[in-house]
Amino acid sequence: MLKLATPQAADEPVQPDQVFDLAAELFGVLSTPIRLRIIKSVCDSEKNVSELLSEIKTTQPNMSQHLNTLYKAGVLGKRRVGVQIYYRVIDARVTSLCHTVCLQVSEDRTKRIAA
Repeated sequence: MLKLATPQAADEPVQPDQVFDLAAELFGVLSTPIRLRIIKSVCDSEKNVSELLSEIKTTQPNMSQHLNTLYKAGVLGKRRVGVQIYYRVIDARVTSLCHTVCLQVSEDRTKRIAA
């Protein structure tokens, strides 16, 4: 998996197919509700796995798998303090994108219910 947060060299032009490939990869990483919940949970402050598990109902192995996917994609960063690993968003564009899409979905649903 490519690191989504890794910027391309300034002198390298981005090819149109690369843009679509990277966008599809990002949407793939964000394609599960649990990953969106994780991003929302750590967008303001870093949290360890125990804190995330208290907010997001899943198993510890499942949580770890999703955190690893987000980390490998360059969406999350992590730091170790003793035996605890703390996760945080390192690509603010992802937080902005998730917020915008979820807000739009919510507004569209509200409009449909009101109609």
